[in-house]
Amino acid sequence: MKYVDEFRDPGAAEQLAAAIRKLASRRWVLMEVCGGQTHSLLRHGIEEVLHNTVELIHGPGCPVCVTPVEAIDFAQQLALHENVIVASFGDMLRVPGSRETLLGVRGRGGKVKTVYSPLDAVMLAQRHPDQQVVFFAVGFETTAPATALAVLQAERLELENFSLLVSHVRVQPAMEALMNSPDNRVQGFLAAGHVCTITGFDTYEEFVQQYRVPVVVTGFEPIDLLEGILECVRQLEAGRAEVSNCYARSVRQEGNQSAQDIVTQVYEIDDRPWRGFGTVPRGGYRLRAKYQKFDAEKRFEGVAPNSELPVIAVETCRAADVLAGRLRPTQCPEFGLHCTPDSPLGAPMVSSEGACAAYFHYHSTDADQEFASRHPSSIASGDAAK
Repeated sequence: MKYVDEFRDPGAAEQLAAAIRKLASRRWVLMEVCGGQTHSLLRHGIEEVLHNTVELIHGPGCPVCVTPVEAIDFAQQLALHENVIVASFGDMLRVPGSRETLLGVRGRGGKVKTVYSPLDAVMLAQRHPDQQVVFFAVGFETTAPATALAVLQAERLELENFSLLVSHVRVQPAMEALMNSPDNRVQGFLAAGHVCTITGFDTYEEFVQQYRVPVVVTGFEPIDLLEGILECVRQLEAGRAEVSNCYARSVRQEGNQSAQDIVTQVYEIDDRPWRGFGTVPRGGYRLRAKYQKFDAEKRFEGVAPNSELPVIAVETCRAADVLAGRLRPTQCPEFGLHCTPDSPLGAPMVSSEGACAAYFHYHSTDADQEFASRHPSSIASGDAAK
């Protein structure tokens, strides 16, 4: 595939893995922040090949996974309310709230529609002027510009039946929360390339100076990730802590200024609850006062469902520990037994970027690990994963 094959080259991957193993004098603990990176690390066998050299902790890099239960419960209540349609991305439909899922609510008559962009939700509101359309606005800095554009479009069209349930979160404050945790073990970060495409990486300079840990911006292909890991280990071995960009084909230091301007116009930074983290200071966005007429929480304040939501037991789910990097998915006693993609107990098993889903689909057995260590060329081909 043009422009991609070079970043999946088995020979180059083997050379990078060998360089990492040769350079490391100890087993360093790194965290990749993005769920897409987690899936790529497992799918291509990178974690197995480097398991004696680097410990990879999988961070809270899945926006669906960190969406708080309270927001999901509120979306379910709205879907059961008369004259309300809840529009959402597909992943969110199967994420359990405290009682059930949006998919379950839809099965009981709730009005839940799957959309592929925030502007789809705006068009849905245009087609159904007799219904209030609420878009469940979930995501990191990467999706915030699109929902901001949807708000501006709704304002231009003078739509009075469109609003957002805002659950946008910001990555760097969560990294700060992790570093401030008393049980933190992270010694270096692989920063999310797609987020940095929007935000740039200037703000990480202060983070690096404060916490003295390397932050390396990486992409999602095997070569991207291995180059990022190598750069992180190189800094740690030299006793340095710097911001480094190993995803220069997509990320610029200043980021995407147009996207940033749109977000700043519509949103302001706010404290935001994260599933597994509690409330993260400056951890998300809220609509500015000018646009609060599009805030579903204010528009539907006091809304109650028109039928009682059934209670389901989810206390056995260890999602909070997985999202904070305290627990590897395979260490959860429910993993693969009572918690599978077909019957998930929590968001990390549902989402296409969830760590539990990645381990379920790609995690190797002990025999596979032995194979991967002896056949490093399997990194790029993905043959190390089952």
